[in-house]
Amino acid sequence: MIKKKDITEIYDAALKVFAEYGYKKTTLADIAQKLNMTGSNFYRYFKSKQDLYEQTVSHALLQWQAYSRNAIPPDEDTRTQFTTMCHKAVEYLSINDTFRQLLIRDPDIFPIFPENDPYEKINNDSVELVKSVLKKGIGSKEFRDTDLELTTQLLWLIYKTFIMQIYVKNHGKAMQDSWKVFIDLITNGLFSRLD
Repeated sequence: MIKKKDITEIYDAALKVFAEYGYKKTTLADIAQKLNMTGSNFYRYFKSKQDLYEQTVSHALLQWQAYSRNAIPPDEDTRTQFTTMCHKAVEYLSINDTFRQLLIRDPDIFPIFPENDPYEKINNDSVELVKSVLKKGIGSKEFRDTDLELTTQLLWLIYKTFIMQIYVKNHGKAMQDSWKVFIDLITNGLFSRLD
C-alpha cells in the first residue's frame, strides 16, 4: 500500500502529464519518469491507466471542492458565505493551471448535463454544498423561500456553463466579469428597491 503522501505525489505527477499530453497520448512510462519509478510499478497500485486517470481526476476534483468549502467564512452571514463560495469555486481554476489544462483537454470531467457524469458522486457532493448554504439562508430568512431542489439545480447548471465558457472555451476575463454580475443579480435581484 502506498503511503498517503506518496499517492498524492503520484496524483500530482499524473495530473501534470495528463494535462500536458491528454489521456490518449499519456503513457504510464511518462508518469513514472516524473516520479523516478518504472511503469510496471503502477500496476501494484492501479488496475490500469484508466484507473489511474479516474483516481487522479477524482483527487483533483476533491481539491477543488475543498478549496471552495474551506473558503466559506464560518462566522459570516449566509449571504457572505454564499457569495464567497461562488467566487472561490470559479477562482480555483484561475489559480490551478494544471487542472484547468486537463479540463480543457477533457471537458467530460465536468459535464454540463449530468446524464453521463463519470464523477457523479463528487459533483453531487458539490451540489449538496450549494444546497446546504441555500437551505441555511432560507432558514435564517436571509434568502427567499424558493424551491430548494430546483434552485440548487438551476444554480449548478449555470455555474457549470460559466466554468465551460470561462476556462474551456477560453472567454476568460469577460466571462469572469459576467460571473460577478450574475452573482450580484442572484444576491441583489434585478429590481431596484423603491423605499
